[in-house]
Amino acid sequence: MNTSNGAKAGSTATDPPARGMALLRDPLLNKGTAFTEHERDALGLRGLLPAHMLSMEAQAERVLTNLRRLPNDLEKYVALNALHDRNEALFFRVVCDNIDEIQPLIYTPTVGLACQRFGHIFQRPRGLFIGANDRGRIAELLGNWPYPAKLIVLTDGERILGLGDLGANGMGIPVGKLSLYVACAGVYPTHCLPVMLDVGTNNETLLNDRYYVGLRQKRLGGAAYDEFVDEFITAARTAFPGVLIQFEDFANHSAFRLLHKYRDKICVFNDDIQGTAAVALAGLFSALRVTGGKLTNQKLLFLGAGEAATGIANLVVSAMVAQGATEAEARLRIWLVDSHGLVVKNRSGLSEQKLAYAHEHAPVGEFLMAIRTLKPTAIIGVAAVGGTFTPEVLQTMAQINKQPIIFALSNPTSKAECSAEDAYRHTGGRALVACGSPYDPVKFDGKTFVPRQGNNSYIFPGVGLGVIASGTRLVTDEMFMAAAHTLAHLVSETDLEQGSLYPALPRIREVSAHIAAAVAEVAYNRDLAAGQAPKDLLAYVQSQMYDPRY
Repeated sequence: MNTSNGAKAGSTATDPPARGMALLRDPLLNKGTAFTEHERDALGLRGLLPAHMLSMEAQAERVLTNLRRLPNDLEKYVALNALHDRNEALFFRVVCDNIDEIQPLIYTPTVGLACQRFGHIFQRPRGLFIGANDRGRIAELLGNWPYPAKLIVLTDGERILGLGDLGANGMGIPVGKLSLYVACAGVYPTHCLPVMLDVGTNNETLLNDRYYVGLRQKRLGGAAYDEFVDEFITAARTAFPGVLIQFEDFANHSAFRLLHKYRDKICVFNDDIQGTAAVALAGLFSALRVTGGKLTNQKLLFLGAGEAATGIANLVVSAMVAQGATEAEARLRIWLVDSHGLVVKNRSGLSEQKLAYAHEHAPVGEFLMAIRTLKPTAIIGVAAVGGTFTPEVLQTMAQINKQPIIFALSNPTSKAECSAEDAYRHTGGRALVACGSPYDPVKFDGKTFVPRQGNNSYIFPGVGLGVIASGTRLVTDEMFMAAAHTLAHLVSETDLEQGSLYPALPRIREVSAHIAAAVAEVAYNRDLAAGQAPKDLLAYVQSQMYDPRY
């Protein structure tokens, strides 16, 4: 049997070959009606399948035909999840070949609704659910995982997208992220492990939902929570030496603390802080190719002051310093607005992350007034409050700037600060736009704009591939800076002419390979990687990528 799809990665020579019904029920090995006549005889499949053999291409066409007949995106999510559960290679072939159509169904924006309805649409477990009641035996639970994980996406479900505390329902996020690691960067499916740390939920609606899948208790907190996470980190590194752990959708109060605790010791990163920062910085680099401005001359005003905002701000500061500014000068170019208004120095009770961007200024209560007062060149929305880039906000930015930079990055779509169409219409078609959710092309004043999603999927898959390929011991901010520069470099002049600040999504595997090579280069240059650097890093990275074929 041809195992070029990587299904047997991590198996040993002593493993008995799967046969018959057991083979058909293993999504890593199942090819459904694509098994050849010879394979049907050799693998005990004769009679278990209908007579006609379909190629993978024909199977994919059938999947798409049936998918497009479904009435809504949630039904399509469920259908794709079912395909993933029965035929992994076919699932990823469909995703890879139709990324523009399928990514919004398996990740943002549909995954948000899927997480809200997780217990109602649950079909088959994927990954590991590790509960607070499992303290003291997490190593035993990790031993139940049958594959050699090299990448773990870890969440506790407390801040799922812009939807808040969804508890164990948040498992849809690690599963979706890892699907993108495979489809967008060719990380092998057997190397991917989604993990839900189920520490309870403070969401009363879920606690009273008869179909909720998680622990029915209030969230674990304080020292007990930290000890639980630490037990998991220690056990995971023992079970899977060198594993990369990605923190995903932790609330602000946990996200910064956990990243700070582990980032200089083990191979971890937080996508909401560092991945978001890199994709936003890449978008700024692209926008400045259009305006001709220098990064050090920009003034950025953020709507939001949490992990996404301060993560972007920190990386932008590093980029400005690399262009010759002092750190103090760079920080003065960045301002934050939170739920209490402009973050200023004389306000009490500011967190450490906000303090770095709390400048001397009179209090300003409203975002629009902050724009009129500070006159930013760019506004970046990451507060997950829908509709906050009002027509007046957009019109004011257009009055201040010839080509205002408008990044409405919150997702899902219900949390978007504005739509792409609104951004163009209320700025007279002059805005440089990035959005957190996908939007169709916009026709305005005789021109067609193609806004591209400022989605972390442009960054994290390539970073993960580069980390795995190089065997780096740590994931550094320099790697995310390299990823941002690489992504911006891959935006063509044709992209920019149509208003696209990111490459076309069908190029994502090419993009991820280049980002992985850039990340690996940093690892080798900083003596963080295992072994000697290959002569051709890009070719080496490409040779490590999974290609979903039979």
